[in-house]
Amino acid sequence: MHVQEWLETIPAVAVYALVGVVIGLESLGIPLPGEIVLVSSALLASQHGAIDPYILGACATVGAIVGDSIGYAIGRKGGRPLLAWLGGKFPKHFGEANIALAERSFEKWGMWAVFFGRFVALLRIFAGPLAGVLRMPYWKFLTANVLGGILWAGGTTAVVYSVGVVAEAWLKRFSWLGLVLAVLIGLTSMLVLKNRAKKAVARAEAAKEQAAGGPRARGRVAECGGGGA
Repeated sequence: MHVQEWLETIPAVAVYALVGVVIGLESLGIPLPGEIVLVSSALLASQHGAIDPYILGACATVGAIVGDSIGYAIGRKGGRPLLAWLGGKFPKHFGEANIALAERSFEKWGMWAVFFGRFVALLRIFAGPLAGVLRMPYWKFLTANVLGGILWAGGTTAVVYSVGVVAEAWLKRFSWLGLVLAVLIGLTSMLVLKNRAKKAVARAEAAKEQAAGGPRARGRVAECGGGGA
């Protein structure tokens, strides 16, 4: 039984709550398949009138915004020790390479990293906590969080629901293809990010070695100069 088949067995209210909670927890920083649950629920809504796509999209949006906001508060209070603790609990998601990539994204794009991070599986769990750790001004975070949450959650629901309505007969026979496609996109993005993260760590280590070598080199030059005098 895949996700969509399981969702068909529970009431509509439970589907709304499940989508909001799973996406909220993922946005908070807990690695959960929020996108797969949302896509599956939107497909289900297109095939069953009991599930209202507007309520579904609203629950997903609220879960995304509230989850990110809680993650921000936790990150701001916990600081870098929190990232170290998460790295010990979830090394595949919060390892040094992934954190380095996320930090570079924040340094490069600032508040837009929160906005665009909503659309990338790996960055989605980092955005809130890392924005808090890096002390991003809350108004900037909230602006990007709200816009990203509405566009990602509401947009995904609308697009998947529309496709489901247009191709309802086809999707009833091959709905699993939508889930497979979502998984493949997620895996591909994670592999690309993992490769970039490794390169980011390598560059960071090289920069540290240069920074550490600079003072020593200057010290040796000073010693040589002193000896000549």
